[in-house]
Amino acid sequence: MAADPEIWIAIAGMALVAYACRAGGYWAMGFVRMTPRLEAWLAAMPSALVAAILARTLASAGPVEIAGVAAAFLAARYAGGDFVGMIAGIAAVAVLRNVGL
Repeated sequence: MAADPEIWIAIAGMALVAYACRAGGYWAMGFVRMTPRLEAWLAAMPSALVAAILARTLASAGPVEIAGVAAAFLAARYAGGDFVGMIAGIAAVAVLRNVGL
């Protein structure tokens, strides 16, 4: 199955733009003086993004998805890691859906 050349041009263009955004951020941060406040803000940013995504998802979620988020949170909190939490959340949703909920 051969793809049209326009598809490959679009993929290459998106890859270049994504790389430029990331590289541009690193380049721009070279001109910023790092303060403890800025470091704390940068450290909190990934958590804030995840919370925003979860809040939007949970607003329209059913009981299975809410149970999955709860399992992920509890596993990450008490088992010690984001990866463990992610696996626990996925497993909880998979089990609940296979049970028929």
